[in-house]
Amino acid sequence: MRGPRGHTYLSLGKRKEQDEMTSERLPEPRVTKAVKAGDIDAKTRRRIFDAVGFTFPNRLLTSKEAPDGCPDHVLRALGVALLACFCSDPELAAHPQVLNKIPILSTFLTARGDPDDAARRSMIDDTYQCLTAVAGTPRGPRHLIAGGTVSALCQAYLGHGYGFDQALALLVGLLAAAETQCWKEAEPDLLAVLRGLSEDFQKAEDASKFELCQLLPLFLPPTTVPSECLRDLQAGLARILGSKLSSWQRNPALKLAARLAHACGSDWIPAGSSGSKFLALLVNLACVEVRLALEETGTEVKEDVVTACYALMELGIQECTRCEQSLLKEPQKVQLVSIMKEAIGAVIHYLQQVGQEKQKEPFVFASVRILGAWLAEETSSLRKEVCQLLPFLVRYAKTLYEEAEETNDLSQQVATLAISPTTSGPTWPGDALRLLLPGWCHLTVEDGPREILIKEGAPSLLCKYFLQQWELTSPGHDTSVLPDSVEIGLQTCCHIFLNLVVTAPGLIKRDACFTSLMNTLMTSLPALVQQQGRLLLAANVATLGLLMARLLSTSPALQGTPASRGFFAAAILFLSQSHVARATPGSDQAVLALSPDYEGIWADLQELWFLGMQAFTGCVPLLPWLAPAALRSRWPQELLQLLGSVSPNSVKPEMVAAYQGVLVELARANRLCREAMRLQAGEETASHYRMAALEQCLSEP
Repeated sequence: MRGPRGHTYLSLGKRKEQDEMTSERLPEPRVTKAVKAGDIDAKTRRRIFDAVGFTFPNRLLTSKEAPDGCPDHVLRALGVALLACFCSDPELAAHPQVLNKIPILSTFLTARGDPDDAARRSMIDDTYQCLTAVAGTPRGPRHLIAGGTVSALCQAYLGHGYGFDQALALLVGLLAAAETQCWKEAEPDLLAVLRGLSEDFQKAEDASKFELCQLLPLFLPPTTVPSECLRDLQAGLARILGSKLSSWQRNPALKLAARLAHACGSDWIPAGSSGSKFLALLVNLACVEVRLALEETGTEVKEDVVTACYALMELGIQECTRCEQSLLKEPQKVQLVSIMKEAIGAVIHYLQQVGQEKQKEPFVFASVRILGAWLAEETSSLRKEVCQLLPFLVRYAKTLYEEAEETNDLSQQVATLAISPTTSGPTWPGDALRLLLPGWCHLTVEDGPREILIKEGAPSLLCKYFLQQWELTSPGHDTSVLPDSVEIGLQTCCHIFLNLVVTAPGLIKRDACFTSLMNTLMTSLPALVQQQGRLLLAANVATLGLLMARLLSTSPALQGTPASRGFFAAAILFLSQSHVARATPGSDQAVLALSPDYEGIWADLQELWFLGMQAFTGCVPLLPWLAPAALRSRWPQELLQLLGSVSPNSVKPEMVAAYQGVLVELARANRLCREAMRLQAGEETASHYRMAALEQCLSEP
């Protein structure tokens, strides 16, 4: 396909046909003037190799002196022709004597010379044939990358000399085979190619723009995409998708947009009216494509296209729920939510048809992912359909969880899903639970969905999952390489358990999995509260443990064991360090203020803190050993000291109520606590803060 500036872009379909032709029968090169290309069969080729071996072509390639009247490159051309002939045999293409020629062959791609010289052109063709043959061997791409071939191919393409279209085709193959290694070795050169392709894409007015849609995703870097490339790509996509297109023209554009959304979120879409219209168009087209593909029973689903549309829908969900700096205006959000609701209905319809034999297919996982993204933000619509699908979702998540357990590959449990489905094997373990957790957190608040989840065994599965994920953060594991999704998943699990503690306390008491969970919380919190940057997770663990302790207070594990004492000491540490006295300029009295560690995350933390204070208060009368332990920690004394050192006007009423609740229960439970509070001016402090219940309790013997 001829593109801007006369460039030729080889379509992926044509390239595949060419690769298949190459693997079956590479074109025979000219070996000598006495042997014509079409006359060499495999047997003859082997006889030539047996006769000359690698010694002769080696001498030709390294010779520095040519006979009089013979240009230097003619000998090299003959040497490359012999190598190309040998490389037609896959066994010889992987031979060390071929592999060690990669650096020399790569230099031929960018060597200067007469562009009309037939011998030079023949040498370039033979060079590409050699490199393509090596790339087709199992370890060939690795050798080519190490030999500097990627940079040479980039320079050959950017130079637009003879054979530059072959350079692009081979680059595409290497990127498809070893993307990470290619970018590691030749990032500046590959970015230069991306800039050229992006510019061509933005300017293209003919059918070459559709071919470029297929090529460009392969050249998007694993790191940041240059801003000028993003501008060109967005402008090109806007023109394509704003036109009336057939599916073969539209689908590559949707896939390119999905790759950009996956890599950059919405940063590649300009702000303003044009950007919001473009985003609305993207999401609209994606939803239409999903409905057409999934609502028609019996039709073949183009999984790569639909998966790309899922990515665009996910981008739409994110923008519709963004409160600040959203690209979309409110009327656009309302319209898109309605459109996406219909597409999600089609996804649910598809998942209802999925049989046991398809549960491990990547496309099913992608479909569950987009449903999970929707449920994380919206559970009120499609409630009936979602409830009908819940048994499948629990079974599906359990199947993939158990598959990962069997393979014992925890890294797959935290891997993110690629935009395109993978075909790496018959089974594909994936962390479906991580995707479903936010939606299930919302659903466990509602009676109907919660009963279904409990009936299908979701709580037990979630406990196992929590314990397994917790192991990833335990000593002995490198937590620095874990994605944020692991810790976020643990926090969301805690939220689900908190919902169950409040709405289904009987389940907590009778299901043995919660006893195991309680033991893990008790042994883990002491170390967790000491770790920097993990305060929010510690808050979740502490609050959940305190609430569960109220329900499991008769358990032997909570009767003053070392683990239970360590847990409550850590919980007291979390609750007691939230506030400090802070001096204010121009005032004799300090004010109550948040501690530095708590201040930045208090918006996410405060509900857990208040709930934790309430739960601790409820534990005191149920665990006789707890009040003396709290007294030994000096928490009640230090709390009264803190209140006495700050202005009562700086302490909000809800804080006063939380503090009084803890102090009253400790005072009622233990005489020594009452005496210690009196010594700390407890009665006077209670009077200042109008804590009537505490004042009365301390006035009693």
